[in-house]
Amino acid sequence: HPEVVGTFGRYDVQWGGKIYLVQTVEDVAGLEVRNPDDLAYITQTTLSVDDTNRIVEALRGRFPKIKGPRKDDICYATQNRQNAVRRLAEKVDVLIVVGARNSSNSNRLRDVGEHMGLRSYLVEDADELDPSWVKPSRKVGITAGASAPEILVREVLSRLREYGVDGVEELDAEPEGVTFALPSALLQKAAGKV
Repeated sequence: HPEVVGTFGRYDVQWGGKIYLVQTVEDVAGLEVRNPDDLAYITQTTLSVDDTNRIVEALRGRFPKIKGPRKDDICYATQNRQNAVRRLAEKVDVLIVVGARNSSNSNRLRDVGEHMGLRSYLVEDADELDPSWVKPSRKVGITAGASAPEILVREVLSRLREYGVDGVEELDAEPEGVTFALPSALLQKAAGKV
């Protein structure tokens, strides 16, 4: 994922220490570090919340003094969508995720659906839908990756109507009211102080 590549690319070994990439609980079990009492972890913002929690639990179990971020660094939009898929899974038989194949958060949404026992499909647009996924007796859930354009979701809904899906019920998700403060240098520049 570009975030991971970027993190590795920005780390300067002359600061001391080392960066380790841990992607699974098994990776944690095989991790060999020089100083197990002086470790910290960060997470990629678009990982599955469930997978991340399992990996963090394994890290804490193996390295009790490990430090984590002061804030949860899973992207709020990703976490909200994953939570919404869990709620949606209780109401539908099939899950369709609208998003790019190389989108980590879209793939995680599909994974969450599969983990909840749903047949789950990732489509980039309406042309990738398969009518056999939608039978009259099935309830279809639709969600989208954080960066999927609304127009693609509307086109998928339109195509599903052509396949016989006639009712649409929109579920409310967590409101996304997170705001991000501008860095002080930008605020100063905007105020004409720089």
